[in-house]
Amino acid sequence: MAYDRIKIFEQAKEVIVKHKLFFIEDIVAFLPISKPTFYEYFDINSNEFNELKELLETNRVSLKVSMRSKWYTSNAPALQMALMKLIASPEELKKLSMQYNDLTSGGEKIQSAPTSIQVEIVKANETTSDSSISE
Repeated sequence: MAYDRIKIFEQAKEVIVKHKLFFIEDIVAFLPISKPTFYEYFDINSNEFNELKELLETNRVSLKVSMRSKWYTSNAPALQMALMKLIASPEELKKLSMQYNDLTSGGEKIQSAPTSIQVEIVKANETTSDSSISE
């Protein structure tokens, strides 16, 4: 059965807004076409596909803002801590962390292993210095 591409596109935009969708797969579930047909109609590099992605992103951003607002006004410590971790500076995150592993050696550059080793050989009361052995 042949579908009108423009009609499908308009339907896709409507269901994104009406049902506050976040994923392409969700759009396809509401349309009378299969996923392969959807991608035939709307190539991932097409303007229509980009417009659908922008609508999905608008829904995502709207939900994130709404959730963060609820976390901000919530009395639940877990939600307030989650929000703090999202907005904290690296120093604040370090202080909030239950466990913190410093993998940078206190901000100092980690020095590489020495490139040569000096070896001394001691034989019965005499000391000689052997040449460097490179790794």
